[in-house]
Amino acid sequence: MSDNPIGNIKQLEITKEMRSSYLDYAMSVIVARALPDVRDGMKPVHRRILYAMHEMGLTSGARYRKSAAVVGEVLGKYHPHGDVAVYDSMVRLAQDFSLRYPLIDGQGNFGSIDGDESAAMRYTEAKMTKITDEMLRDIEKETVPWMDNYDATRKEPKVLPAAVPNLLLNGTMGIAVGMATNIPPHNLNEVVDALVHLIAHPKATTADLFEFVQGPDFPTGGTMYGKRTIIEAYGQGRGPIVVRGTAEVHEDGDRKDIKGQYIQITELPYQVNKSTFIEKIADLVHAGKLEGVRDIRDESDKDGMSVIIELKREGHPQKLLNNLFKFTELQKTFHLNMLALVDGIQPQVLSLKEVLEYYLAHKKEVVRRRTEFNLKRAKERAHILEGLQKALDKIDMVIKTIRASADRDKAKENLMKKFKFSDLQATAILDMRLSQLANLERKRIEDELKEKKKIIRELTVLLKDVTRMKAQIKAELLEVKKTYGDERRTKLHITSLGEITDEDLIPNEETIVSVTKDGYIKRVSPSVYKVQHRGGKGIIGMATREEDVVKHVLYASTHDRLLFFTSRGRMFQSLAYEIPKSNRTGRGKALVNFLDLGEEEMVTAIISLDRNVEDTKFLVMATRNGVIKKTPIDDFQNVRKSGLIAIHLRKDDALVHVATSTGTDDVVLVSRDGQSIRFKEKDIRSMGRTAAGVRGITLKGDDMVVSMNVLTASMIKKGTLMVIMQKGYGKRTSISLHKVQKRGGSGIKAANVTTKTGPIVAASFLAGAEEEMIAVSRKAQVIRIAIKDIPRLGRSTQGVRVMRLKAGDSVASVTIV
Repeated sequence: MSDNPIGNIKQLEITKEMRSSYLDYAMSVIVARALPDVRDGMKPVHRRILYAMHEMGLTSGARYRKSAAVVGEVLGKYHPHGDVAVYDSMVRLAQDFSLRYPLIDGQGNFGSIDGDESAAMRYTEAKMTKITDEMLRDIEKETVPWMDNYDATRKEPKVLPAAVPNLLLNGTMGIAVGMATNIPPHNLNEVVDALVHLIAHPKATTADLFEFVQGPDFPTGGTMYGKRTIIEAYGQGRGPIVVRGTAEVHEDGDRKDIKGQYIQITELPYQVNKSTFIEKIADLVHAGKLEGVRDIRDESDKDGMSVIIELKREGHPQKLLNNLFKFTELQKTFHLNMLALVDGIQPQVLSLKEVLEYYLAHKKEVVRRRTEFNLKRAKERAHILEGLQKALDKIDMVIKTIRASADRDKAKENLMKKFKFSDLQATAILDMRLSQLANLERKRIEDELKEKKKIIRELTVLLKDVTRMKAQIKAELLEVKKTYGDERRTKLHITSLGEITDEDLIPNEETIVSVTKDGYIKRVSPSVYKVQHRGGKGIIGMATREEDVVKHVLYASTHDRLLFFTSRGRMFQSLAYEIPKSNRTGRGKALVNFLDLGEEEMVTAIISLDRNVEDTKFLVMATRNGVIKKTPIDDFQNVRKSGLIAIHLRKDDALVHVATSTGTDDVVLVSRDGQSIRFKEKDIRSMGRTAAGVRGITLKGDDMVVSMNVLTASMIKKGTLMVIMQKGYGKRTSISLHKVQKRGGSGIKAANVTTKTGPIVAASFLAGAEEEMIAVSRKAQVIRIAIKDIPRLGRSTQGVRVMRLKAGDSVASVTIV
């Protein structure tokens, strides 16, 4: 005994005591609170709620009872914690937007996808659903181990029999100490099919099981992306799964009450609060991050979700959707982490196959224990029936023995001694009624005994035969599938989604890019230039300084890659949507803000490269002095910010035009003074980026190349070559009039250049007459003309007036729309 009046005090190191106490706490949280058991997919609180309801008789066929009664039963007998924790857990089990297969049938307000809280437990009522009956089926047949409740006054199950694989069907989430679990719901049909396959093929891999299980099947639907990524996640037991809500773009007129286009959202990713989602959209609209939204409202009702986003006239549906995917939870990543308790105590991260294997082992154990229980009961009943049958055969002697006995206990003793009855048989004989002496009753006993012996034989074989046991498990699983299986709600898109880039937020639309001599650039929509008749004056297209002039005009799509070639033979690149959008009369921004240009370095050529075109193999370049060069386009894939060398320019020469080619095309060069030459692209050998090129056309005097066109075989048959001259004259000429020659010659006449027409400014190939031309003058006057209004004439003609210019103005550039 210690002399210390307080008690027996021991000296302990605080670090050891903290470590021990913390580990005890951590294990308590892990095992008894936060993590589910891999066998029944239940945390202790959920298991206790369902078992308490089972004891109360609240099966699917029973009447509803107040939730408060259930909570009280759980608190008083099994779960001595807060009533709020128990009721919140109970509420989640009843929510069809939280569980794929709800385990509680709730009556009243059990919350909503908008984040509304449930009504108080005194107002709501509940009972179990039909599928929950399967979770507890045969629990009274010693199918699961039991343990004392918190005060050792009664027993509670350590795990439920779980005739359905609940861990995968409904998933779970929980945060323990130093670990967390996040398992999504799945489709019953798919999980059962995978289990059946695994029974027949125990060596199947997780990838093999994805022949049946496509991945999560969320109660709220949506679409998940990236089958390969999902398989990898399930193989490792953890990984990201990208899910998008379901949104559909509707055109003007689809609904009479909505003018213009609108987006309807009918499904949201799992665990997304609809009200918060709508508020986020409104905040983004007010912040200017979502453009083109006119109105947003929630039209959801009992028939399903419907969030309507009305668009303004200038709104772009795909751009808006991409913004929603990037800035809101319309796209969400579910972080799979299949952490569960194995054997009720060991937390492990499990693959899909391992989860199914542990469930099958549990199912086999339940079937085995149930079979043993039924066999034991059948043998006990057969034993009693054998005694009754023996007693009926000697009924007179049995009656005489009973009548000769002093009391019931003595009669029982005499029966056991004289007829060798067991205690159970003797008790049953004493309990036998006189009506059982009738012949029909004797027949019933004989038939029942025969039936029991048959059952005993079948159950004995089932316990000994592994094949029969597997067949029994398979049959029970297929019966569950037949009764409760339904269609998948979440769709699978095989392709993975990359990160949403700025390009995804920009609509892919037509645009006109213009550059001035002093290096100002802008882009505008082609729609700002309305089609006019030939010979008109056009409209102002850009506000320029007095000494500045428009030099280049290019038609492109906003997602195109723009290649800029400079007077020093360098090349830069930019995406079209990176060029700032401007109004029709805006001057634009200085090119030096986008390109790393040197002093006195100017852009001399621009092309638009559609990245979706697969047959482009070369870039063909033409210089002012008639040099031509061909370089593989792959040499220009990785363009540095400081640019790349595209061509070695000789002294007093400049790059004037660049085009893409397939390697088997024709090339047409047109000079300022009206000469043209057409030759085969094969006449130009492929060269490196730093090469200078070869002779394309021989020029006379101070003549220079102003245009180059690359023609494919399909273009040549019906196409025309349009030439536009400095003073606004133009014409079209059939390509067939430009005969193929050898590279390097002086060519033939393309137009009759006079003082009236001025020299040729541009020459463009036209595939048909349905195209349109946009011409820009040096003083930024713009005209848009239908090509069909420009007549087809011979090579040696002057052409007709296409654009009426003011005094001192001249055509600067032309592009085809």
